[in-house]
Amino acid sequence: MSEVKNLFKNTSWMMVSQIITGLCAFIWSIIIARYLGVNDFGILSFGVSFNCLTTVLLDLGLTTYSIRDMSRDTDLISEYIGRLIPLKILLGIFTFVLTLIILILMGYDHISIEVTLILVFQIFFMSLGSLIGGAFQALRKLKYSSISGIIYSLVQLSMILIGVYLDLGLIFITCAYVAGYLVQVIYLYIELRKYQKPKIEVNISFWKKCLKFSLPFALTALFYSIYYSIDVVMLSYLVGDVATGLYNSAYKIISVLNTFFPIYQAVVFPLMSKMFNNSDDLMKLSFNKSIKYLLLILLPLSLGIIAYTDQIVVLVYGNAYIASSTIMRILIWTVILLFVNGAITTLLNASNKEVSVTKIYAAASIFNVLLNILLISVYNYNGAALATVISEIFILLLMYYVVRNTKYCPERGIWKDIVKIVIASVVMFAALQFVGNMWVGFVVGVVVYGVVVLALRILDDDDKYLIKEIIN
Repeated sequence: MSEVKNLFKNTSWMMVSQIITGLCAFIWSIIIARYLGVNDFGILSFGVSFNCLTTVLLDLGLTTYSIRDMSRDTDLISEYIGRLIPLKILLGIFTFVLTLIILILMGYDHISIEVTLILVFQIFFMSLGSLIGGAFQALRKLKYSSISGIIYSLVQLSMILIGVYLDLGLIFITCAYVAGYLVQVIYLYIELRKYQKPKIEVNISFWKKCLKFSLPFALTALFYSIYYSIDVVMLSYLVGDVATGLYNSAYKIISVLNTFFPIYQAVVFPLMSKMFNNSDDLMKLSFNKSIKYLLLILLPLSLGIIAYTDQIVVLVYGNAYIASSTIMRILIWTVILLFVNGAITTLLNASNKEVSVTKIYAAASIFNVLLNILLISVYNYNGAALATVISEIFILLLMYYVVRNTKYCPERGIWKDIVKIVIASVVMFAALQFVGNMWVGFVVGVVVYGVVVLALRILDDDDKYLIKEIIN
């Protein structure tokens, strides 16, 4: 248990960074949505989602590959960073030109093209930041990566506040996205030079070698990007900016909860990787406990949000976005599915089954695209939300099929716990139906859920011991 305790303590910098970053992102999403209105917010949302797809072109798996090699031999940091920065610049130029050609061929108006092209620079600096930040991961100095995330968030939020206060419009707000990552890159590079000084040089043979070995990581990133960004892009192209703005406003609220998933990965993945070499029983126990704790927290939280969706949307965005309430009621289920699927992904990656993960997301990407085409044409933005949820269920089924054929297949006891968690959550939801005020409902929900959890004895002796180890 001391190993678990140490892992939690060692992620404190990252947790602080993620909390601040998530809070800032939530604040600027509200401010931007209210300031720009549904139509312009839809244009910005399209640009952001479109460039999530171009991230693959700007990186090509190079960051993941370089982090792996630099972690094995930190003396390689100067060489890798110095030689990959020029390659990233060339990839950035190529991505910019290709994006312009694609947008023109798709028939987008000049403002959408301008916004999207500006955001290419955002992705470029973000990619550079990930590369340099990878050096600090290799050095096991997550403090600097965490601080850089805080700096980026505060700079971007400050720029957005200035833009809104001075009424500088959509283009300035878009440039704020670029400024945050630019400052982040400058900070990381200055700090890195205190440990190793990268020598910027063009080395084509080195590029060829890196591109060859980074290809598998690039393919996985491509499938991830398609799966998580294609809905907004297709919604914008098939329906328009207003529908995109409504959909993305709901998605932004959901994304706040998803922000904490990297913390889970940072804590659990190293633990599982170590357990894979040491103990199959501990690995299985870690996986089972992960699923249990995720559902214990996320299921009641999701039902609580469903109970007060209208009040949350009006509070955050105002009455202009009330149509996004239905979208949010659908999308909230992706939070549970994302974390559970993420836990299984972590298990598979830690047990050297990453190829299975790539295949699953390849299938999910194709499935998601086809489902979006079908459902958006019939149900508009609600169709995009349904496609996302159904696709997550599809991933869950595929992943469970893989896991059930391993030694880490969940025990029967976990199913009993899941049933109890569902019962406790449903009782809480029923109680919330009698409480009209959201703030009062929050208190009532916590009390009712806590009482039922204790009454059903969902937390066993191992759970109580683990909680004490983490807190003390």
